[in-house]
Amino acid sequence: MKSRYGPEVRSMRTDVVKPQDVFYRPTRLVVPLFQRPYVWSRESQWQPLCEDIVRLIEVIDRHDQNATHFLGAIVIQQVPTSLGVLPTWNVIDGQQRLTTLQLFLNAMYSSFEYRGFSSLARRILPLTENSQDERTKDEDRYKVWPTNRDREGFAAVMSLPVAAQYSDIAHTRMRDAHEFFTGSITEWLGDGDDVERRAASLADSVMTRLEIASITLEANEDAQAIFETLNARGTPLSAADLIKNYVFQQMPEERTERAYLAYWADFETPWWEQTVTSGRVKNTRSSLFLWQWLTARTLEDFPIREVFTQFKHYVSTVAKDIGALLPQIKRAADRYRAVIEGSAREVGELSRIELFSYRVDALRTDVARPLLIWLDEPEQEAITDEDRNRILGTLESWFVRRALVKATSQGSNRTIVDLLRRVSSLPPDRVAQGVVDFLADIHSRTGYWPDDAEVRSVVSEVRAYWSYRQSIQRMIFEALEDVKRGYPDGRRFAMGPIVRGKATIEHLMPQKWRKSWFAELSDDEQAMRDHRIQQLGNLTIVTQSLNTRVSNGPWEQKRDHFLRSDDVLITKDAIDLAGETGWDEGAIERRTEQLIDQILVVWPAPHGHVGLTETRGNGSASNEVDVAQLVDAGWLEAGTRLVPGGSYFAEGIEAAIAQDGRIHVGETPHDTPSGAGRAVLGHGVNGWWYWALAGTERRLSHVRDEYLASVGDAKGVSDGDDDGRRI
Repeated sequence: MKSRYGPEVRSMRTDVVKPQDVFYRPTRLVVPLFQRPYVWSRESQWQPLCEDIVRLIEVIDRHDQNATHFLGAIVIQQVPTSLGVLPTWNVIDGQQRLTTLQLFLNAMYSSFEYRGFSSLARRILPLTENSQDERTKDEDRYKVWPTNRDREGFAAVMSLPVAAQYSDIAHTRMRDAHEFFTGSITEWLGDGDDVERRAASLADSVMTRLEIASITLEANEDAQAIFETLNARGTPLSAADLIKNYVFQQMPEERTERAYLAYWADFETPWWEQTVTSGRVKNTRSSLFLWQWLTARTLEDFPIREVFTQFKHYVSTVAKDIGALLPQIKRAADRYRAVIEGSAREVGELSRIELFSYRVDALRTDVARPLLIWLDEPEQEAITDEDRNRILGTLESWFVRRALVKATSQGSNRTIVDLLRRVSSLPPDRVAQGVVDFLADIHSRTGYWPDDAEVRSVVSEVRAYWSYRQSIQRMIFEALEDVKRGYPDGRRFAMGPIVRGKATIEHLMPQKWRKSWFAELSDDEQAMRDHRIQQLGNLTIVTQSLNTRVSNGPWEQKRDHFLRSDDVLITKDAIDLAGETGWDEGAIERRTEQLIDQILVVWPAPHGHVGLTETRGNGSASNEVDVAQLVDAGWLEAGTRLVPGGSYFAEGIEAAIAQDGRIHVGETPHDTPSGAGRAVLGHGVNGWWYWALAGTERRLSHVRDEYLASVGDAKGVSDGDDDGRRI
């Protein structure tokens, strides 16, 4: 019978067996080296197992002599062996369960021997060890032989003398499990008169009353298909685990261990096994890399949950030689790690690719990783270093400018893949210009390259301290400071680049200005000052945090401290800008413009570039999106509170979204965001930009853009819904 999962399963057999049935006969149950290591823990598995065994014994003693307890399933596959060799099975699934049972049985054996219950102990020993007469090599001693990462620890604890201390062997998860089981058994047995009877009850219950569903496969059956089916039904394996299992199932057994050690073992070290976040999804770093690498190889945009399926398709259609594929993956992985670790260095100069990696990490995006992998593949070796640096500078400008204008990140993955498709067909000497041309030619909100005018318009008014994450603010100021110091291009100063990731954001005019910066200001002027002090021009970075007295002190005190104790050149520029008149709102505005000028130089766009070209009245469905549609689609909820965003913010101004999509200011409903904004301000305004969701910096325009990206219609969006105007 053909299974709907693919493999021929006619000869697969399922039996319900006891531990005694699994382990008593001479046998070896080998966990392939490409499977993951032992990961079960006290809270999740060891403690519940002990509690289940105790409950089982109580049920048997009290009212049900035939009671059993089901432990779960295992899948094993027969391995062809020559005469005189122990019967051997590969453990396809259930290695955690089998290993745990071996540790429990051995702990029980040691506990019985220690108490002098030798006859009971002799009943247990054949379930954990093959007799000396059956062994041809040292590891034949053990019924279960774990994956290579666990073998040393497993052998150490399973051969630990009865009277020895756990401290005599290296600390491993195996040792922890064995020690926990020994302690639990000792505590349960106690010291009463019936302790030997209790020991016999424990032995019988574990050996003959625990049940396991054993699925056995013949040597020629498709173990990989069974493995995938079991994983699809809940086995918590990562994409890297699945790919590893698939890759090494394809290789001849005699090549497996050497290939694993040479090309895959690093993926099972802490750096690669660390959980990292991409977007809103958490994965191991190895799984994330394999997704990004496969994207670079296939030039296809697919979610990370499909990486294993896509990998199998790639192997079957393109990279059919697994032996040749593994070195390619290893080379890319080594370079990937080197760039990420290099970019984490806090002191000293970085290579251009490390600096790019550091800066886009500050933006909390990793969508450029496939392009970095692609750029470093052998097929692109003819691209010159100058062009590589130009590509990185272009991409960095695209990322930074989009972050500054708060452009939606929806669709960025697709943009990078489309870019790769475009430039992969170009000759090496045209790739750098191809990247520029591709990004400059995008005019949809999901991928456009903001021009100088938009960056200036947004940054000059935005409350930068609250609108941008501190990692972004710090990265921006670090970049501006490094340019002043001659890095990464230019005449280097002796002081070197600024230490990365350590500086803190400081307000030049403090947020608590009313004490030491008092001025006779009207209520409106005070509100404007409260806004100005959060603007980019009032911010700087300090390499050593200021104490509260200096931070909130008068300008003269702060200025003297900066001149005497701080080496940040952009702060000294601010002091020069203040001149004799001191630091005030005018100085903040002038410095904001000055910093924007520098930002546009550090992250330039092509000369004459125009970013988002708005198209009005073209009949596009995008122009017809209204608040009612966003409510109906679930992107906004009825009752959502709105407040003026950014520089428009004013205390006491509030609106609410009704179920029909109208916006209520007080008791008066308005059909459009701009109409509601006009009712507050008394003049026309871009309502989509004016209104923000209360408690956030998220404008209605951001919600609309994300909705349009989700439905694939993000072209020609107009910011006007009646007589509104762009800001």
